[in-house]
Order: sequence, then structure tokens, then C-alpha cells
Amino acid sequence: MTAALVLDRVTKRYGGSPPVEALHAASLRIDTGELVGVVGPSGSGKSTLLAVAGTLERPTGGRVVVAGTAVEAMNDRDLSSMRAHHIGFVFQQFCLLPALTTLENVAHGLLYRGARADVRRRAAREALAAVGLSHRETHRPSELSGGECQRVAIARALVGRPSIILADEPTGNVDSTHSAEIMTLLRSLHDRGATIVVVTHNDAIAASLPRVVRLRDGGVVGDRRAE
Repeated sequence: MTAALVLDRVTKRYGGSPPVEALHAASLRIDTGELVGVVGPSGSGKSTLLAVAGTLERPTGGRVVVAGTAVEAMNDRDLSSMRAHHIGFVFQQFCLLPALTTLENVAHGLLYRGARADVRRRAAREALAAVGLSHRETHRPSELSGGECQRVAIARALVGRPSIILADEPTGNVDSTHSAEIMTLLRSLHDRGATIVVVTHNDAIAASLPRVVRLRDGGVVGDRRAE
């Protein structure tokens, strides 16, 4: 089994007096095709782990390998290319551009790959169909429900068929009904081959996934796979 993501004894330290070590020798391997929940209390290092895994922040120590390529020594331009081609992000706040239509928001996810406009739009239509929103292509975020906005964000994350999708509290901004719908969608995408990591503070959501990784004080303290 090939690895989509490997963190090998990763440390992340922030300056200050005293310095704060948000991650401490954290190790984690996500194989291609896995659906994994990362859970822990506030301050456990979840957000930092997501930022380092997604190459949004550089580790202070240790190795980060995405799709078989070590990234910790890459320059900023190469890191941007790595994110554009191999990592899809789903954020709690949706992060949709309000002036753009649903189709345009999803197509925007391919902008940094240098793809032609017609290629971006065709891929965006396919991604919206995958999340059940083909009928909302011309709507803007203000015309969508919270659950629909999150579906658009998921479509944007998967439009380029990345090696891994990192979802940060994907149900945090929707009600319980839409939360269940979002998790059903993520499981469906996983069934079709997507590799997905769901970072959450919700133990029930994490426990419903095939694998649960627990963080505490910046380290991995548990790693359980469903039997």
C-alpha cells in the first residue's frame, strides 16, 4: 500500500517566551484510499498537524512526505505546486468567494495548476455532480444553505483529484442534519477511492470512521482501526 501522507517525528515550535511546542515528535502514516479521523481536545495540536500536513506551515523538525515526496526542504514555489496538485482542503468556514458562482468557485480550485478555462469548468461540473449540486451551478454562496456551501467546498477540494483531502472540522458550521449529510458524502467519496483525513473535536464523528487517530499535548496517543 502506498502512502498518501507520512509525518515522521514531526515537531512544530512557535517562538515566544517561553516557546510553544504545538507538535512533539508526532508520527502518522495515511495510506492511499484511507478515511481517517483525527480527534483531540482543544490545544492538542490538531490544527497545527493539519497545517503542517497540508504544507501550509513548515515543521521545526522531522519529515513530511506527501505523495512520496519529502516536502520540508522545498522552497515556497515548489510547495505551492505540491498543494495545487496533491492536496485538497475543506475548511470549517467554507472559504468560498462570494462574488463567484458555485461553478466558478469550484473551478477556482484548479487555477494554480495553469489549466485552461474550459478544462477547469468541465472538471468543476464533474465535481459538483459528485456532490449532488449540478442544479446549483449558477448560484452564489449567499443563495446556498450552510450544508450546500460545505458541499461546494468539498467539490473544490476534490476537483483536481488530489492525493489526499484534508478536512478541518467540516461539520463545525452546519446543523446536525447537514452534518450527517456531509459525513455521508465524505464516506461516499471515500468509497469511490478518495483519501480523506477529517480533523474534528467531535468524538462521535471520529468514532464513526474506519480509523481514529487521537492527539494529546502535540503527540499521537492513540491509533485505532475498526475491526
